[in-house]
Amino acid sequence: NYSPYTIISPAPDVKTRSPPVCPPRAKPRCLMDNDANTLIGTEVPSNSMKILIAVAPEKFRDEELAVPVAAFQKAGIASDIASTRRGPCTGMLGAKTTATLAFEEIDPKRYGGLVIIGGSGSQIHLWNDDLLLQLVKYFHESRKIVAAICLAPVVLARAGILEGKKATCYESPVSVREMKTGGAVLVNKPVVVDGRIITANGPSASQEFADAILRTIVEVER
Repeated sequence: NYSPYTIISPAPDVKTRSPPVCPPRAKPRCLMDNDANTLIGTEVPSNSMKILIAVAPEKFRDEELAVPVAAFQKAGIASDIASTRRGPCTGMLGAKTTATLAFEEIDPKRYGGLVIIGGSGSQIHLWNDDLLLQLVKYFHESRKIVAAICLAPVVLARAGILEGKKATCYESPVSVREMKTGGAVLVNKPVVVDGRIITANGPSASQEFADAILRTIVEVER
């Protein structure tokens, strides 16, 4: 049993920002970095959908990002990494990534799925982020894939998309309360898929989480 997180009290409300806009943007470079400890999105030839990955600017859980990014790259699926602001982001175990997009810069129409990475930083930076909550609602209402792992499924609960849905998360008193408040039907499994909503309970489920996302992509694109 691992317990990598120090559970903190709920994050205070953050200042509401302007809703996402869709400015014309040059396609970001998302090639593999020479530094093995640096994780970046994938930009590979693909006829498939593109995935948006949301991470906290600090204390995201390293494996929960690294494993899906590697799986997407292997499958030829492009992805972009976004956060509350552009720039360097640091994992709980020291991994580094670069967010090429801030949430307010995202054009959600460009993506077929949203994946939210957990870690203790997700509670601090993502649970109350108004723009991310809006993005979750947009992806769900547009019947796109929405996935979250570890403490990040609370974002889905707060966005109101887990009412009556089966889901899982990293269990702490705060996260369980938030999930139940959001109407989620908690299931004691590493990964739970309910339609196009995918949730997982922590870093040990990272590979199964990535596999479930890939299977759902195949089903969506049939």
